Amino acid sequence: MADDETIEAVQKALDYAPERNFMESIELAVNLREVDLSQPQNRLDEEVVLPNGRGKEIKVGVFGSGELAHQAKDVADMVIEPDEIEDLAEDGSRARKIAQEHQFFLAEPPLMTVIGRELGSILGPQGKMPNPIKPDDDLEKMVASLKGTVRVRSRDRRTFHVPVGTEKQDPEDIADNIDTVKRRIVQNMDRREANIESMYVKTTMGPAVRIM
Repeated sequence: MADDETIEAVQKALDYAPERNFMESIELAVNLREVDLSQPQNRLDEEVVLPNGRGKEIKVGVFGSGELAHQAKDVADMVIEPDEIEDLAEDGSRARKIAQEHQFFLAEPPLMTVIGRELGSILGPQGKMPNPIKPDDDLEKMVASLKGTVRVRSRDRRTFHVPVGTEKQDPEDIADNIDTVKRRIVQNMDRREANIESMYVKTTMGPAVRIM
């Protein structure tokens, strides 16, 4: 159940947003304080499953071979087999396009090393290195979960944004997503709420409404 104040803030953000000829995303803007983000161990890099989904299509790619690749063709948006990895690395523009179009990647563990070597320079800076697929993992469930997942990633910046839905979703559902992300961020801070300067909710092009 979303907090009433969060629901009210989401509703204001939706009401204040000018009409656009495209579907706007809803973002949570986070401002940290008293955190030394020059130290990598202090940076946020979390995957959070939103209880009410992203509100739009999210693409997931799978690096795999054999039976896993066969299964992936039915559930993933793209399957990259081992013999394609090097070709992809040699075609930087295509590799960057694929990385841009897909929000998450999964991979068989034996392929992780070659993916890191050949595509790490493209996937790494975007926080899109693949998650490994364990032998007993249910690939269909993994892909479905990622399609409702957001990456909370501060890098070395005190201010960062997290997508939490779209304007087509109910305000209560968006607020529930926000509260879920907010709790995860606070849990990862050494001083909990004391490390949060402020949080705002906004549409892509609209004004920000403070929630914390």
